[in-house]
Amino acid sequence: MTYQETLDWMFAQLPMYQNQGTKAFNAKLEGVLSFSDYLGNPHTAFKSIHVAGTNGKGSSSHMIASILQEAGYKVGLYTSPHLKDFRERIRINGNPVTKQFVIDFIGRNQPFFENKHLSFFEMTVGMAFDYFAKEKVDVAVIEVGLGGRLDSTNIITPLVSLITNIGYDHTDMLGDTLEKIAYEKAGIIKEGVPVVISEFQEETRPVFEKVAKDRKSPIVFAEELKLPDYRTSLLGDYQTKNIKGVLAVVKILKDTLKISEAHIKNGLARVTENTGLMGRWQVLSQEPMVVCDTAHNKEGLSIIMKQIAKYSYSHLHMVMGFVKGKDLNGILPLLPKNATYYWCRPNLERGLPVDELFTQSLNYNLNGKKFLSVEDAFNDAVSSAKNIDFVYVGGSTFTVAEIL
Repeated sequence: MTYQETLDWMFAQLPMYQNQGTKAFNAKLEGVLSFSDYLGNPHTAFKSIHVAGTNGKGSSSHMIASILQEAGYKVGLYTSPHLKDFRERIRINGNPVTKQFVIDFIGRNQPFFENKHLSFFEMTVGMAFDYFAKEKVDVAVIEVGLGGRLDSTNIITPLVSLITNIGYDHTDMLGDTLEKIAYEKAGIIKEGVPVVISEFQEETRPVFEKVAKDRKSPIVFAEELKLPDYRTSLLGDYQTKNIKGVLAVVKILKDTLKISEAHIKNGLARVTENTGLMGRWQVLSQEPMVVCDTAHNKEGLSIIMKQIAKYSYSHLHMVMGFVKGKDLNGILPLLPKNATYYWCRPNLERGLPVDELFTQSLNYNLNGKKFLSVEDAFNDAVSSAKNIDFVYVGGSTFTVAEIL
């Protein structure tokens, strides 16, 4: 098969959460454990760092990877979902997995996939671990896909675990309270392995403390530490909390790995350059100012609205598309009423129908139009904006992906 034919088979044959939602969520570890055993347990061949959270886990994972690269290590990075190309999910020192490896891996293991009915995520996790082992990475930063306790990545025993933030997302699978969601995220805490909590939240602290105590794991709340004031190349004031968690992780890693202050400073300053991160407060144009961000829930978008408010502009244009299952009654009230909205639907099965989004927006007096595609909405927003205006694109990772 060609690379494209391989991707077509992967996406067509295997359940994939980003397309199908809840029905693709496989809340058990038996499948990935069986696959890992079949592959020779590649996840035991390298050191790892495990990162979970509702918001900030992607940025934090990339920052940690960048710092480790500056320290001279060969660093694997597994994240999800991808924005433009599947291979973004699996990187070594910023370079995506080769197309040939993807083709060969699927071809070699296709009978196993079909016999065991593995999920898309189980398959890609196995692919990442196998690639990192074969390429002999020194350490891999592994981002949780969904939740933590029953996520397919949760077969590793890392040097340290990081939990960034807890918010109301995927409540149909993870629970409808912050405490329940925190318990699922806390599932990545391993026996005796230190865990860092990036952001203090009164509701979730007791959950993390109990799980850490039960597993005899040292726990660190990053906001309580006195840490150096570092800056990152990633734009957006919201990175401040992510940096604290990252620095707390690096402080723990210094017991095992050789990391200097220069490595930290340079790693944070070169995140995009080192790792290829996209879609986090990414500036696409200056006149007009066009920014996209993958924030997709109440907590994330609340921070984004505060960030936009710090800019000076004549008028705000918002290109917004969501996936099904989002708490629109929690999100839409956050959006400014003096903006013009360009409502659209991301092009995937889970995309929220634009008619439904438009109808709900009227309940909150949000002025806008609906479009048949993200591209149409984006083009209309940019052509309507004056040079002194601000255009924002967001609501979903998949909305951002379509305009990058």
